[in-house]
Amino acid sequence: MKRVIIGMLLMLAAVAASAEVRVAATVPNMGMLARVIGGDAVDVTVMAPADRDAHYLEARPSMMAALRRADVVVAVGAELEVGWLPAALQGANNPRVQVGRTGYFEGAAHIELIEAGAAADRAGGDVHPAGNPHFYMDPQRMAEVGFALAERLGRLDSDNAERFLENAERFAAMADERVAAWLERAEDVPGAVLYHKDANYLMRLIDAPILGYLEPLPGIPPTARHLRGLVRDLDGRDGITLYTDFQPSRGADFLERELGWPSRQLPNQVSTTADDAEEYFEMIDRWVEALASVR
Repeated sequence: MKRVIIGMLLMLAAVAASAEVRVAATVPNMGMLARVIGGDAVDVTVMAPADRDAHYLEARPSMMAALRRADVVVAVGAELEVGWLPAALQGANNPRVQVGRTGYFEGAAHIELIEAGAAADRAGGDVHPAGNPHFYMDPQRMAEVGFALAERLGRLDSDNAERFLENAERFAAMADERVAAWLERAEDVPGAVLYHKDANYLMRLIDAPILGYLEPLPGIPPTARHLRGLVRDLDGRDGITLYTDFQPSRGADFLERELGWPSRQLPNQVSTTADDAEEYFEMIDRWVEALASVR
């Protein structure tokens, strides 16, 4: 009898586990959002590592395996993952998560993107005609995406639809509270030179000036000529150079030598295992504190 009871419990546990919505998130920030909105009703796999640039990944067997099991893929969109996600979806051969199906979700499709309308001309660098895809650096836009994701998850799991919406509302309230504090902390900061346009949403959110970019064009590594031009244009001004964990320090080091500016290397993705909003908000905190450190 004892063995029968244990067997039944194991079967019930297996059924409960299979009832979770299986999510394949393209990048860690989207995985975090899926876990925050879905709670224990979702099982999330993140396909891209936190310390790699999602622009330049290649489709891997592990990505295809995650997509093959998934009920929904949660992507950034705006062509951020265009170099690998279509190939991974094709390799996964899972009709549930193909473009246009309920199981395909792009955050960028549910918000207003900045810098939209750029000509798709490689001479202009790594451009995104649909708009800047790095909206995840703006917690309020992430909250908008959270509501859309709650609705999508609710279509896949109607029993938990109300809970998903409540989680989205909670995340949005937390974001609004943090933004108010960041605006106060960043008031009158002199601004920053960024490596890439990946923090533009945050800079706009807290009204911090962007003084330039280390890249001469998006996706083009810094050149000596471009860096000398930055030094000439910024000589006598205060500021800080900010770049991410997967971007090289050479350009920032040059500005530090020539202008005396500090520089900070900061993450723009949470860890792949982040399961609450706190790590995400702490990541944004670090960017704001870096900006506020120069007055």
